[in-house]
Amino acid sequence: MDIWPGRWQPLGATVDDGGTNFALFSANATAVELCVFDDNDTETRVPLRESTFHVWHGYLPGVGAGTRYGYRVDGEFNLSDGAHFNDNKLLVDPYARALDGSFELDDAVFENNSGDSAAFVPRSVVVQDDFDWSKDRAPATAWADTVLYEVHVRGFTMQHPDIPQKLRGTYAGLAHPTATDYLKQLGVTTLELLPIHHFASEPALLRRGLSNYWGYNTLGFFAPHGGYSSSGTRGEQVREFKAMVKALHAAGLEVVLDVVFNHSAEGDEAGPTLSLRGIDNRSYYRLDNGGYVNYTGCGNTLDLRNPHMLQLVTDSLRYWVAEMHVDGFRFDLAPTLGRASDAFDAQSSFLEAVDQDPVLSQVKLIAEPWDIGPGGYQVGNFPAPWSEWNDRFRNTTRDFWLCGATDVRELGYRLAGSSDIYQGSGRLPDASINFVACHDGFTLHDLVTYNDKVNDANGEDNRDGSDDNHNWNCGHEGETDDPLVTQIRQRVVRAILGTLVLSAGIPMLGHGDEMGRTQRGNNNAYCQDNELAWVDWTTRDEPLEDFTRAVIALRRSHVVFRQESFFTGTSLHGDGAADLAWFRSDGEQLAASDWSDLNPRTIAMYLSGKDIRQVSEHGEPVVDDSFLVIMHAGLDPSTFTLPSAPWATSYDVVIDNTDPTNTATLAAGSTLDVPSIAFMVLRAITA
Repeated sequence: MDIWPGRWQPLGATVDDGGTNFALFSANATAVELCVFDDNDTETRVPLRESTFHVWHGYLPGVGAGTRYGYRVDGEFNLSDGAHFNDNKLLVDPYARALDGSFELDDAVFENNSGDSAAFVPRSVVVQDDFDWSKDRAPATAWADTVLYEVHVRGFTMQHPDIPQKLRGTYAGLAHPTATDYLKQLGVTTLELLPIHHFASEPALLRRGLSNYWGYNTLGFFAPHGGYSSSGTRGEQVREFKAMVKALHAAGLEVVLDVVFNHSAEGDEAGPTLSLRGIDNRSYYRLDNGGYVNYTGCGNTLDLRNPHMLQLVTDSLRYWVAEMHVDGFRFDLAPTLGRASDAFDAQSSFLEAVDQDPVLSQVKLIAEPWDIGPGGYQVGNFPAPWSEWNDRFRNTTRDFWLCGATDVRELGYRLAGSSDIYQGSGRLPDASINFVACHDGFTLHDLVTYNDKVNDANGEDNRDGSDDNHNWNCGHEGETDDPLVTQIRQRVVRAILGTLVLSAGIPMLGHGDEMGRTQRGNNNAYCQDNELAWVDWTTRDEPLEDFTRAVIALRRSHVVFRQESFFTGTSLHGDGAADLAWFRSDGEQLAASDWSDLNPRTIAMYLSGKDIRQVSEHGEPVVDDSFLVIMHAGLDPSTFTLPSAPWATSYDVVIDNTDPTNTATLAAGSTLDVPSIAFMVLRAITA
């Protein structure tokens, strides 16, 4: 093939009317070959002889969109110095917009084998897409109004009977009106998609006959995962992903991507050579005496201290916002990205780069604020405007409803937005992403059904998955028809969902938890791409769905549940009430001694709608109804005396997890009979 010098930027494959420019960064290579594959998969190698600022580049006239390619990179092979160059290995372009094919396990992909790996590695694809984004309008939901819904693209629709078979488990399936209508009716605002960057399964899983289901093993940081496309490969997955985003936006739903920039699919020293390792291992990975630093538990750690690795990450993020129109990101093991040396640094290069970026600083940014490195637990330490998964909310909510092992002070902080964690750094309640169940761990149904994990199907002798789950099987291990156990489980699940949705902060639901999805006790279904992990739409708990819709609708209808400022415990009007107050079962406010109660079973939270500390966009005071939220976690029934003036003159029941038909009006000062495991929301009438 004829090759022209081309340009050193932009990186990746850039197509125009005359051909395609190819550019690849490698600071330590001695030679780079561009490998082009025809329709018969015949490989043609073209040396890239131009190198500018360590970017190897060339322009191939006549080569257009749909062309499949890869790289072979030569240089020193010295493992003690972290050099892994081997031109027998075909390498994926880290800037490829699409990949064709999948990683296949063969000895040739490993560097201790001299075989040619080309037959077992995906091809990069030249992409030129003129997708029509006209009329696309992102919902731009304010943080305070957000209700997150964690979704697996494949698992959510794989078994949906009303979605065409070809579309199930795909981007097009999630964009199907059946799916979008369900999500709209549920009331969530923002989908947090489990990883959709093109990923590869770990060799250890493939040897056990399993595959990576969750997708936290990225191979292509710019490429939508080809396995989620209904329309084939050669770049069509890019168009299908864009169509999905446009359809979700049209349905009023935002799209947030769960992204993995802490490690890659190449694993540890014994892992496959697929891309970055063979391109320039020393530039892309954190090394110690030639071996990989492993802050992630996945074998390697990407080195965002290197400006070119940092560029790859920020280029990828901007691409997904500007070209793919996504609305934000959730960063897996985010402290790894902020490690300036060994320690996490809130002013690291990555966090400062995002903060000053005119594109990235404007989208939703969510940190998973822990990794396994030194000082890896960083809840509360990310800078504004980041939000964080708040595992203290998760554990406290589980402990109150399931274990009877939390104290009043901890519970109060979590339900009121976790000001003790976030207020000191100038952040707001929306910094706290509240969740109780997610992809990692028991489903909400299984949380109240199993005391012990059942992970045998993963092939690791049940050693994987957490043993610290803050869970309770409600008196019977596993599924049962016992009516008393079933009633307790139903009430606990509803109480947890109500607590999650109506607490200050941003609620996040795991897909299917609102309908009783089970993984039959598996709390680490990362390798279960089958019915165990997929949503089963034929066994939906429709009354539970109705309850979930009701509490979400209540939150979205009343700003008192989604306030933008932390509570102060005082009144704006000096009438003896307060914006937030806590009550005992005798109707009296908690005294100082009550805050040391280590095993509260009954507590109530009063939210004043006339003491909201925010104004409308026109500067007018925001006023809402006031509500009393009663939470009784005891197995025995109890009573609760309803607070009287100045809090209310009467109360209307609007949510009752024990009786969906309960709409009673109750006098202030009267005694309310509270059933076992009760979560009740009462509208306070003050006139």
